[in-house]
Amino acid sequence: MAEEKTHVWASKPRDTVQASFPDGRTFEAPIGTRVEAFIRAAYPAHPVPIIAALVNKELRELAYPLQRDADVVPVFLSDSDGVRIYRRSLAFLMVTAISELYPDLQVVVDHSLPFGGYFCRVLGREEFSAEELQAVEARMRAIVEEDAPITKERVPVEDALAIFRQRGQDDKVRLFSRRRKDYLTLYRLHDYRDYFHGYMVPSAGYLRYFALRPSPPGFVLQYPRRHRPTELLPYVEYPRLSAVFREYGNWLRLLGVEDVGSLNDAVENGRIREIILVSEALHEERIAAIAHEIAAQKDRIRLVLIAGPSASGKTTFSKRLAVQLLAHGVRPFPLALDDYFVDRDKTPRDEKGEYDFEALEALDLPFFNEQLLALMEGKEVTLPRFDFQAGVRREGPTVQLGPDHIIIVEGIHGLNPRLVPAIPREWTFRIYVSALTQLNMDRHNRVPTTDTRLIRRIVRDATFRGYTAEETLNRWESVRRGEKRHIFPYQEHADVMFNSALVYELAVLKPLVEPLLLQIEPPSPRRVEAKRLLAFLEWFTPCPPDLVPDNSILREFIGGSILRDYIPVAR
Repeated sequence: MAEEKTHVWASKPRDTVQASFPDGRTFEAPIGTRVEAFIRAAYPAHPVPIIAALVNKELRELAYPLQRDADVVPVFLSDSDGVRIYRRSLAFLMVTAISELYPDLQVVVDHSLPFGGYFCRVLGREEFSAEELQAVEARMRAIVEEDAPITKERVPVEDALAIFRQRGQDDKVRLFSRRRKDYLTLYRLHDYRDYFHGYMVPSAGYLRYFALRPSPPGFVLQYPRRHRPTELLPYVEYPRLSAVFREYGNWLRLLGVEDVGSLNDAVENGRIREIILVSEALHEERIAAIAHEIAAQKDRIRLVLIAGPSASGKTTFSKRLAVQLLAHGVRPFPLALDDYFVDRDKTPRDEKGEYDFEALEALDLPFFNEQLLALMEGKEVTLPRFDFQAGVRREGPTVQLGPDHIIIVEGIHGLNPRLVPAIPREWTFRIYVSALTQLNMDRHNRVPTTDTRLIRRIVRDATFRGYTAEETLNRWESVRRGEKRHIFPYQEHADVMFNSALVYELAVLKPLVEPLLLQIEPPSPRRVEAKRLLAFLEWFTPCPPDLVPDNSILREFIGGSILRDYIPVAR
């Protein structure tokens, strides 16, 4: 067979690069042109702000200079990476404005709020007055209108530490004193330089959507949510949630661990065993207090409903609560909500046409309520058992409860008033469980609650379900969507909230999750998320898991729980 001839000719090296976009368009510019310029040419008036870009499947800042031809995918403010970069940049803008108005003041970016905002507070003085807060917001808006550039530079670690020591930022000194690399990347806005973990927007002009609102004993920096990226949601008070965060902050101060640097100190100087024991004692004390509250009302309460997002430790919490109830003379009876699924062919479908097992209508509510009432009335009831393989409900055991029994139901819909419309409200006690972490890397860099739960879930899925980290990450967006729809809107309906976060847990989870994340390699679209989590975990000094007590909530995820097969029995 004759070879097909290919024409080859001499060419001069190009002094331009090309950026190819998902819709097939290609733009060309001189080598070294920033991604921002290509984005503006390709999307001159997009209604949703573009915050960053995927360049050859790697997350890059808009300030990134293109040195070679690349596929470029815009990252919008409505994307998870985009909103993270926006919030981080907005926090930097706020810290810069405060430093210019009040140079000696230390501000803490404390925790997030469901409507879209960070609760913040100042240290060493009373909270901002309304006039001071207005002045800070006005300064922030002036910097935005100026479109001041946000730049970054590599600084020798010792020089960076000198900056932080001079400002009295001992949290950053603790964190970066163990830095293995000899440099630190600092961002600059005006003359203020600071470390922020993760990328930034290229200039303040991108940060137009925000507000500052008083919220004693601090204030709220409000930002947009992903699903409505160009507007702020109505401000809502969350008294129960805020109280839980304040309680956890008190726990951290009691433990002497208020940031990742001080946790690392504890691991290295051997104090971590004490911190683990005290952390677990605080959990047990809180669970005992909840059990005491239920037992004190046992003549009224017949049903305990437990809800919370994925990887919040609901299962272990419910079993530890059952043990505490027994210690208070109350007999708990666990009722599995999953056994009340409708048959598979009757399951509602989502907007993609797939089975929506998280919808309330996926449960046979009339049958569930009928059996609940019968159990509470002391009648003999034949419970169902759902056959997940066949997708049908089958007959289960027959039980009869006594007057001193309290039914415990744990599930995604536990706080939804529509779950038990037939049960009088005074018969129920509702508990919201979540890992509401408040351990920051430093005063300006948060450890997100969602990331803690995601890392828990990756480890648990690998340990007990045989899933890879990539498979868990593939499901995570759907899980989060279900939480926002079915759990978070009802969290303030709880009678009590239990914070399942443990100050030491990321030090234990780090060596378990890192090998799983490292298995995600290019060209996987989850590689960006894996790299983000790995970079975040680099700041933690690992702690051996054998120090974790066998009844700890953390054991639900790492294995070795004495409660794994424990089921309170009806006697």
